[in-house]
Amino acid sequence: MSSLNASFVQNMSIVHPEYFFIIGLSGIPYISYYYIFLLIAYLIAVIGNSIVLFIIALERSLHSPKYIGVFNLALADLGETNALIPNMMKIFFSDSQYMSYNACLANMFFVNFFITVQSATLVVLAFDRFIAICLPLRYHAIVNNTVMSLAFIVLWAFNTSLVALATSLMTRLSICKSNVVQSYYCDYGPVLRLACNDNSINMFFTNLIAAMFLLAPLFIIFLSYVGIFFALSKITTWEARLKALKTCVSHMLLVGIFFLPVICIFIASSITSLTPNARIISTSLSFTLPPMLNPIIYVLNTAEIRVLLQKLLKNRTVPIRKNISK
Repeated sequence: MSSLNASFVQNMSIVHPEYFFIIGLSGIPYISYYYIFLLIAYLIAVIGNSIVLFIIALERSLHSPKYIGVFNLALADLGETNALIPNMMKIFFSDSQYMSYNACLANMFFVNFFITVQSATLVVLAFDRFIAICLPLRYHAIVNNTVMSLAFIVLWAFNTSLVALATSLMTRLSICKSNVVQSYYCDYGPVLRLACNDNSINMFFTNLIAAMFLLAPLFIIFLSYVGIFFALSKITTWEARLKALKTCVSHMLLVGIFFLPVICIFIASSITSLTPNARIISTSLSFTLPPMLNPIIYVLNTAEIRVLLQKLLKNRTVPIRKNISK
């Protein structure tokens, strides 16, 4: 009976602040220039990913397993960009760094959700390349539109459930140390450190998500490319090797852009103590650059998308020229 009373008292004593104060990007010299960069990055990311989504959705020749993966990556990039940068721009233009408690949890969920989807999508695309190069004769039997669509339905459902559970567990924490979040958005880790009561369950989910969507994807992608390079070594001519490897260039660039900044930040922080400003700028760049660069990489490195864009632009310019000539 006493344990039930203690539990009831503990639940009654949980404190949720009315708002959080996002302090991450304040006090940085020449921060207005960085916000200009963020605005440019946001526009490029939104326009670029929207074009990729539009082309893949309308062009039937791109309704293939690989481009289902590219479509999902562009959708996740678009979601992550809209979950992160507009809130940062709002802080700058309105000069208000306050975020309500519920808005903070929503921001936390959407940013973390779309980042996990990006990571998992890169694993699925690595699997697609592995089967295409290592088992080319069985590719269409193993990887088809139905299999790829089901894989992404499961992926989105699983990620939604896991991130929603991790976010909902934040409500059991009593935030009484402070309401100041040392980050540029409602970051899970900095908010977690503000809790006064036991946060061991939250720490478990933090480590689980990091392991599942950072360490495990890197390991799986690394193993897939070991298999790919082993298969390429069996090809007799260099021309055939390069032709097969060329199909992986876009994916390798996407993997590098997504994972390398995080790895560099981890290595730098383990070697030396980063200042708060350096950590915030570097982590914000690691979240901002992939959605901006991913559509550019696919447009430049994918012949099908380049050809379709050229056709669209040509069809648009021809009527304009005719009207001018009239």
